[in-house]
Amino acid sequence: MEIIPAIDIIDGKCVRLTQGDYAQQKIYNENPLEVALQFENAGLKRLHLVDLDGAKAGAVKNWKVLETIAGKTALVIDFGGGIKSQKDCAIIFNSGAAFATVGSMAVKHQDEFVQWLHQYGADKFLLGADVKEEQIAVSGWTETTTINVFDFIQQYVAQGVQQVFCTDVSKDGLLAGPSIELYKKIIAQFPSLHFIASGGVSSLHDLDQLQQIGCKGAIIGKAIYENRITVKDLQLFARGSHSDK
Repeated sequence: MEIIPAIDIIDGKCVRLTQGDYAQQKIYNENPLEVALQFENAGLKRLHLVDLDGAKAGAVKNWKVLETIAGKTALVIDFGGGIKSQKDCAIIFNSGAAFATVGSMAVKHQDEFVQWLHQYGADKFLLGADVKEEQIAVSGWTETTTINVFDFIQQYVAQGVQQVFCTDVSKDGLLAGPSIELYKKIIAQFPSLHFIASGGVSSLHDLDQLQQIGCKGAIIGKAIYENRITVKDLQLFARGSHSDK
């Protein structure tokens, strides 16, 4: 299972929100590149980069941060937040993103998203499914739809999407443990999917559980910044030589 650390960006700085609330933000580092280099030096290979300004504005804003990190590290970066047009896709791919992370567009503008899949290749996209009680949530989680998460994933797996990450919005940023039961169901239904867990990871025990149920990756944010899981722990986990705490 691949460890995917998250860096969330507001005003070019590394921050975390609690449950997607911009009023509950905490700055962890003024320099995201410094954070990314720490992850790379620990032997991690991937990075989940989120443009929170972009998500709010509905257009990519922090592509310079992406360009800097992509230019100065060898991390495989997925970038999301504010990707609302073909132009946004072009900007982020040109700035060095390996994958475009798309959530609400895939819910609200399905035809356009499918066009992007055809234009760039479905393997260039990481589909984000934000979920509240098995229904898809959008718009920074303020809105729950009537779309069932299983139908949503099926729709895009049929279009060739291979990577999906799922965030249970009731858990995100609370360090309360991931949604193991939900993830088990998704993995059982889509065994060949490159399924990535997101939200709620607070300990190495959580990572062990996610690995045991068959997750291919786990996105970790707040737990790293709050020192619940150290970069050293992640290094050992990546090598398979950690001792569970």
